[in-house]
Amino acid sequence: MLAQVVSENYANPITCLFHVLFKAAALAFYILFSLFVKSFVIIFVVTVLLAALDFWVVKNVSGRILVGLRWWNEIDDEGNSVWKFECLDGESLARMNKKDSWLFWWTIYLNAAAWIILGVFSLIRLEADYLLVVGVCMTLSIANIVGFTKCNKDAKKNIRAFVENSAQNAITSRITSSLQSAFGI
Repeated sequence: MLAQVVSENYANPITCLFHVLFKAAALAFYILFSLFVKSFVIIFVVTVLLAALDFWVVKNVSGRILVGLRWWNEIDDEGNSVWKFECLDGESLARMNKKDSWLFWWTIYLNAAAWIILGVFSLIRLEADYLLVVGVCMTLSIANIVGFTKCNKDAKKNIRAFVENSAQNAITSRITSSLQSAFGI
């Protein structure tokens, strides 16, 4: 019954699941193991691995499927860092599922907020080694936020251009058909 409800609400429930799964796994593993196990090496390796998997899934899979965006960074011939952005055309972006998009944006922001809060707790408890784990996870999370936010600005420009172009084409078509019917052409 639950799978049926989810599939009615979300266009891509499997992608949504994995989009949330690695975030939740990294946070849960870090919190539970730092409370009960206290083995820094295990916590560092597994948490960073889960956060890296989350980074990869968000950047290369769920970003593309849930919001139609993709970004990457290249180094050009002169050694400068160049951000590259890719998004669906305006018509396809306008058809994206609102729930998928909502889930995507809220979870990437909440994930970063959770890592920031955990970083504050590590500072308060004076645990510099655990602050390193949080710092790596926070960096991966914020990198996705920055990349997708920049990419989303490009996408909004494309949607605006699509809407303006569609409106202009509709007006031109309407005027042309009116003129043709008025002059019997």
